[in-house]
Amino acid sequence: MSHPSEPSSDPTTPAATPPATPAAPAPATVSRRVGRPPRFWETLAVVVVKPLSRLFVKRRWRGGEHIPRSGGLIIAANHLSWSDPVLLSHYLYNNGRWPTILAKAGLFRIRGLGHAIAQLQAIPVERNSTEATRSLKIAEERLRKGACILFYPEGTITRDPEMWPMVGKTGVARLALATGVPVVPIAHWGAQELLPYGAKKPRLLPRKSFHVLAGPPVDLSKYAGQPMRGSVLRDATADITAAITDLLAEIRDEKAPEVPYDPKNAAGG
Repeated sequence: MSHPSEPSSDPTTPAATPPATPAAPAPATVSRRVGRPPRFWETLAVVVVKPLSRLFVKRRWRGGEHIPRSGGLIIAANHLSWSDPVLLSHYLYNNGRWPTILAKAGLFRIRGLGHAIAQLQAIPVERNSTEATRSLKIAEERLRKGACILFYPEGTITRDPEMWPMVGKTGVARLALATGVPVVPIAHWGAQELLPYGAKKPRLLPRKSFHVLAGPPVDLSKYAGQPMRGSVLRDATADITAAITDLLAEIRDEKAPEVPYDPKNAAGG
């Protein structure tokens, strides 16, 4: 890691100028409308996304009755494709919620796009960095103000060979226990056919079916009041992951694996 040069002891000599570093992405500007973007940006996103979604995707949506229409809310979902945040956002919008999404910080540095996703209330995430905790802090503040935040407990698109949810990371459980907001599990299936992992172009035809099933909030009451040590967070995360997996098994009409895929073990084996 480079350090700025130390200033000269001679008061007449100006201090050396530290090397320039890339500016960190600014957090999304919080709208006065609780949990929602400014009206212009919300309308623009809806006008663009909804017609395209209806054109290329057949909707198979269930479970909307489990989604509270107001108050802080965590949506915990499986991750199959770079297209599923957009498709899930359509589902959540039609069920009365504007989803705040955690997005790669690099996207905020792209001219034009960065400004747009910031206005849409996305939260920048610096992966593999101490700055990652900052995104959780922003998310916690938003949840306390009544926002709905879409989380992927796996942290990335699943690497399970059969596309079941992987072992989850503990950030979602930490936020849920810290804020007390409900965690509604959602499973979906079909986004991977529209845009498979690794593909650069979507497969628009034939028209794909996008199945979504939301379940009742995950019961995390047994962890209330417990210290947020690693074992508590891992157990709460496992409960959230299990709820998502059960819903996905119902959609797929298949038996889920008894133990979720752990990429660390796979890499070590």
